[in-house]
Amino acid sequence: MTAYVIADIKVTDDKWVPAYAASVHDLVHKHGGKYLSRSGNVKTLEGEPLDTTLIALMAFPSAAAAEAFVADPKYAPLVAARRSGSESRFQMIDDTDLAGTIPYLPKG
Repeated sequence: MTAYVIADIKVTDDKWVPAYAASVHDLVHKHGGKYLSRSGNVKTLEGEPLDTTLIALMAFPSAAAAEAFVADPKYAPLVAARRSGSESRFQMIDDTDLAGTIPYLPKG
């Protein structure tokens, strides 16, 4: 079952960004993932806007693969750098439909 990781990041000090941006995609790919988007073009369509600088959306073949990416020891220094220069939230969702009314998604 596909798992999606949504990274919501507010950059507070951009020193970490170049090295992180140049390296993290290789670790995502190592764990079978791919970026669907990594954009700073964030526009709130409904509700109170979050103070977000960028959002990344990644797809992994499974929740285990997404969790392996986050836990990869080679990712740890990048995580430390990101955390020191941002407020970040990483969330994972699967590809199900909680209501079970969308025919092309598994019922969640």
